[in-house]
Amino acid sequence: MGITGTFRASKRVPILQVAKASAATIAAWLIAGWLIPGQLPVFAAIAALLVVQPSVNQSFGKAIERSIGVILGVLVATAASLVFGVNSWIILVTIVIAMLVAWALKMTPGTSNQVAISAMLVLALGSSSPEYAVDRILETLIGAAIGIVVNALIVPPVAVEPARRDLSLLGGELAASLDRLASALENPQTPGDLQRLMVEARLMRPMRDAADASIATGEESLTLNPRRSAHRTELGEMRTLLDRLGPIVTQVIGMTRAFFDHYDAKLADEPTVRAIAEQLRRAAHDVRLAVHLADVDPEPLTSTFPALTSPLVIAPPRSGHWILIGSLMEDLRRIRAELVEEQPG
Repeated sequence: MGITGTFRASKRVPILQVAKASAATIAAWLIAGWLIPGQLPVFAAIAALLVVQPSVNQSFGKAIERSIGVILGVLVATAASLVFGVNSWIILVTIVIAMLVAWALKMTPGTSNQVAISAMLVLALGSSSPEYAVDRILETLIGAAIGIVVNALIVPPVAVEPARRDLSLLGGELAASLDRLASALENPQTPGDLQRLMVEARLMRPMRDAADASIATGEESLTLNPRRSAHRTELGEMRTLLDRLGPIVTQVIGMTRAFFDHYDAKLADEPTVRAIAEQLRRAAHDVRLAVHLADVDPEPLTSTFPALTSPLVIAPPRSGHWILIGSLMEDLRRIRAELVEEQPG
């Protein structure tokens, strides 16, 4: 990673976020300056700027963090100035005291930094009188409140599309992995083919984690969001679908691992193996169907009916294959249980 990677993100912040932060900062400066005349409303502007976050819930948390940090910092600065007087070296001492107080109270790193910064600003920009301290606290509360209001009123973001995208990618890759395993069961495989099959199956784990994180972000974005009622059901259905697909991911990886470990070129001659391959293709269809019915992937399907049949009844396999076939059958049974869970009998 180059040096620019330490301060540059992989993608830009949405321009709407920039507009909301700008509007909140300007509004906080004007309103706090009007309500509390005298000092420049620096504390209000900083509070509003920091409080505007990607979600309303995050804004509320940041407002609490900012307000507590400022209040404690102002109190520390006021107490230090009353005890030691007002000198330039007092600022440095106060910063250290503020950090130690925050550490003793087990505050988060963000709040701890805010305590020290607020104490420094109080001593560097203003006086140490109780009136000044109260004004700075009120100013911060005004700025934080304005940040929350602006973030809530100007198109609060709801992170539904990333969740839909990641869940669709997971469903597509899961179905593709089932199809690939079915083809591998029916055709001779080279060591390279087996290795590739295993690697592709394992890639589903980070995809499942990414879908889970995206849905969690979407759910978090609904908290305290006035637009939550329009999307709560949608995200709930995505969570339910992920809860169904997650175990299937585990089963498919396990089946691929078992095939990799116990591969035999004569496997394709087993009638049961070919029957299992057919069931895997049916399972792939039903995974695509589940994703489609959840309105995650709107692509039309060739069939909108479940394809899985009843569990297989198998003939005794050759002695060298019974462990693998038994393992595949058990995993296939579990996959079927997940896919038919919510379908009418």
